[in-house]
Amino acid sequence: MPLLLQTLRETNHRMISWLEGLVALQGRPTAATPAQMSGLLSELLRVGAGLRAEPIPPKGNDPELDRQLETYRRHVEQLRDLLPFIHSQLLRERARLEDQRTRVRSAAEWARASRQTLL
Repeated sequence: MPLLLQTLRETNHRMISWLEGLVALQGRPTAATPAQMSGLLSELLRVGAGLRAEPIPPKGNDPELDRQLETYRRHVEQLRDLLPFIHSQLLRERARLEDQRTRVRSAAEWARASRQTLL
C-alpha cells in the first residue's frame, strides 16, 4: 500500500494548489487556465490508476491512508462543485471566439470585395 499512500499524499498536495488557483480571495471561482485543467486531470488520472491497481484495505486498517483518501475525496467534491462554473466559462469563451471568427471572416470578405472593385 505504500505506493498508493505516497501517490495520494503527492496528489493531495498538488490539488490544493490547483484548486486554490481556481478560487479567488472572495471565495468565488476564477477563470480556469488550460494548465490548471490539465494539472487537475493529470492528478485525477494518476490517482484513478493507483486506486484501480491496488485494492483498498477496509477503513481503519491504515489511518494515514484513510486520512489521505478522505482529503482526496474532499478535493474531488470541491472540483465537482466548481465544474458548473468552469463549464459556463468555457461556453462564454467559445461564444467569444465564434464572435471573433465571424468578425475576421467579415473583414476578410470585405477586403476581398474591396480589392476586386479597385481592380
